[in-house]
Amino acid sequence: MNVIFLHGLGQSPSSWNETISYLPKDVKASCPNLFDFNTTSDSALTYKNIYLSFEKYVKTFSEPVTICGISLGAVLALNYSINHAEKVQSLILIAPQYKMPKLLLKFQNSLFRVMPEKSFLGSGIKKQDMIHLTSSMMTLNFEQDLKNILCPTLILCGKHDWANMKAAKALAKNISSCAVGI
Repeated sequence: MNVIFLHGLGQSPSSWNETISYLPKDVKASCPNLFDFNTTSDSALTYKNIYLSFEKYVKTFSEPVTICGISLGAVLALNYSINHAEKVQSLILIAPQYKMPKLLLKFQNSLFRVMPEKSFLGSGIKKQDMIHLTSSMMTLNFEQDLKNILCPTLILCGKHDWANMKAAKALAKNISSCAVGI
């Protein structure tokens, strides 16, 4: 079994280390760095560029995969499953969004603009790239395509995660083979 773990914005693949340590030995876990997917130095760090590179990455697996993603990783997993249902065995979506909360992203970008560059050191990307990436996500909306997700899906969201709770509950209602943990 192949499981791909996708980190969120402001995280890195190492965020999954402890989780992976609990998996059985027969599970092949991979944790790509999403920001490394933007491979050409002249292309901007955008959601589209990361997604297209992720598609190429998943093509390297010969059999269907399980994708576990948190936040940005959950959005990528959701998007990929909609477009490539045959390649996804199951999904685990943590703090997911299916329709980007534009006001929240705009507020977040306003904060990013006034924060010093050193605040972004642990995120794996530069301040300007973070702003550019979140701006490129504002128009994402998978609402009409959720019916295309046919694989078993687990949606997890913290009970105090007000920013993602509404989306998690709506996803659970719109994905036919879904379980929820809140």
